[in-house]
Amino acid sequence: MAVPRTYQEFTDTLIAYAPMADWPLALQSLWWAAKGDWNSSHDIAQDLHTEMGSRIHAYLHRMEGDEWNAGYWYRQAGKFFPKSTLTEELQELVEFEINS
Repeated sequence: MAVPRTYQEFTDTLIAYAPMADWPLALQSLWWAAKGDWNSSHDIAQDLHTEMGSRIHAYLHRMEGDEWNAGYWYRQAGKFFPKSTLTEELQELVEFEINS
């Protein structure tokens, strides 16, 4: 399974047991988040010391309802707390990662 080129290709991979090991770590983290495995996603995101790692970390804490912690991580990423839904934010993050 190659690295997806679109969000639809990404969502099509969610039938698999795990993301491909050769995918970028940020995309693997987003894959676990999309599967609903917060812990696996967070384990990867907390070790990504990049803007994208902070964005994913923020998304995950927003997902769990911890707005204070999410706000911290959005600020770390230089982003405002989004007004979009979690589904919309996930798609935005995946598309950003795919296209970077």
